[in-house]
Amino acid sequence: MTTQTPPLVIVGHGTRSAAGVEQFVALAERVRARAGAAAGVAGGLIELARPTVGEAVNALLGGEGAPGRPMVAVPLVLTAAGHGKGDIPASMAREQVRHPGLSYRYGRPLGPHPVLQELLAARIDAALAGAVDDGAGREGTHVVLVGRGSTDPDANAEVAKVARLLWEGRGYAGVEPAFVSLAEPSVPAALAKVRLLGATRVVVAPYFLFAGVLPDRIVEQAGAFAAGHPELDVRVAGLIGDCDELADLVLERYREAVGGDIRMNCDTCAYRVALPGFEDKVGRPQTPHHHPDEDGDHGHGHGHEEPGGAGRVAIVGAGPAEGLITVRGAHLLAHADVVVTDRLVPPALLAGLAPGTVVVGAGKVPHGPSADQGAINAALVEHARAGRRVVRLKGGDPYVFGRGFEEVLALRAAGIEPTVVPGVTSAIAGPALGGVPVTHRGVAHEVVVVSGHLPPGHPGSLTDWSALARLRGTLVLLMAIENLAKITGALLEHGRPGGTPVAVVERAGEPDQRVLAGDLGGLAALVVAERVGPPAVVVIGPVAGVGLASAPAVTAAAVTAEAVPGVDAG
Repeated sequence: MTTQTPPLVIVGHGTRSAAGVEQFVALAERVRARAGAAAGVAGGLIELARPTVGEAVNALLGGEGAPGRPMVAVPLVLTAAGHGKGDIPASMAREQVRHPGLSYRYGRPLGPHPVLQELLAARIDAALAGAVDDGAGREGTHVVLVGRGSTDPDANAEVAKVARLLWEGRGYAGVEPAFVSLAEPSVPAALAKVRLLGATRVVVAPYFLFAGVLPDRIVEQAGAFAAGHPELDVRVAGLIGDCDELADLVLERYREAVGGDIRMNCDTCAYRVALPGFEDKVGRPQTPHHHPDEDGDHGHGHGHEEPGGAGRVAIVGAGPAEGLITVRGAHLLAHADVVVTDRLVPPALLAGLAPGTVVVGAGKVPHGPSADQGAINAALVEHARAGRRVVRLKGGDPYVFGRGFEEVLALRAAGIEPTVVPGVTSAIAGPALGGVPVTHRGVAHEVVVVSGHLPPGHPGSLTDWSALARLRGTLVLLMAIENLAKITGALLEHGRPGGTPVAVVERAGEPDQRVLAGDLGGLAALVVAERVGPPAVVVIGPVAGVGLASAPAVTAAAVTAEAVPGVDAG
């Protein structure tokens, strides 16, 4: 490199880890030293910490750089996922707005590359160095290679490719890919797999550059698995880290960009090709990261706020209990600037939000203070128009008695097209968590989900209770506890047998979940006697008798098998 070559800006995604930031800065210094004293090199992060991308670009322009000569931006990422494909280019696009005439060439991600394979192998060997010499060596060692995990299937497939490349020719007993977030298999699942394959020694190798929250999580999960399986020797390899080899790889990517030799893989990229379940990514414009240390962010620790720009709203179903949110819903929640949440959202979801996320309560408490739906709609529109990423988090599924479509219509009327992420509805999950299937071969071929918010005979009710009484399948009642006496009365009056099995699942999925069993004739009295309160799901039909056949008729049923509701495959 000479003073006439384009300056290099190394762009990282940022971390809350002080050690990770220090390692990023050290690598940028190492690249600068290896590039030559006269070269222009600066590093910047798109979020969470300084130095910012803006500071790096300003440093280069204030020195030898000039808007008339293109820069080269090399993304300091291992796989071509959302950061590399969208977030970093969007941040550079904002610098072009700030500096008219600025142009840049974009380098490709670091991996996969033979240098990275050798660095990973060296870290694995270092983890094995203290092992008792039992003659096993590499051939007696399984490796679990752990990537970040992404909602981009192409990026996840690339981690699997790296795992295979690491295995080839190096003599390991096997190399299994895993992910620490947003994708499967998880670290514990991969460890369980290699254990079943007969592994006695495993090295968990993080496919990460620097320290951070996720690498720490890998260490914790590996340690927890090892503690539960003392017969298995589990070791964790070091991170790739700041080193000469990594600095030289950055410079190689720089030289590729200068020479125009950037061979990006787009054949399976969800931002270019419509893949099943990811069609909405194609052609979607990227929103620049607004760095927390730059003017206008208002202190938001991971924000994407761009005053006057177009924000995004996602209406996300949280499921009825902790751990039942979808992968896509969890990803949107992790990157939200504002979360507008219902009362029945699992508390752990809110406890895990990134620092600085604004939480707006919009719960509706029976016979208590409730947020006006018009005010909720207005808040969603206001935050979106301010350029923020908004998640409207709703318990269960947004479209099953959740007023989700009312909010969609309000947003569309304001010119905002929201993303809708379905959730696991409590109408299906509640019974499952209580040990009751809503369908069963030879028992029930139909399921009807009914809101019990309005009792039979109410002028606003749209429910034909006489028709429901004639059904032979499963009837699931939501929000029905207060009106249960009138509902059961109407069903009995119109011919549903009093001996029809019933089940009540109270606070489904919570530590204090209760399951009550009985029959339709005694249901109202059972609920009163046991002081059942909302949230509770009522199941009426033969499936209740099948699911709780071994439970006492009028006492809380002990459910020992763990049921994890999923998405109906059709």
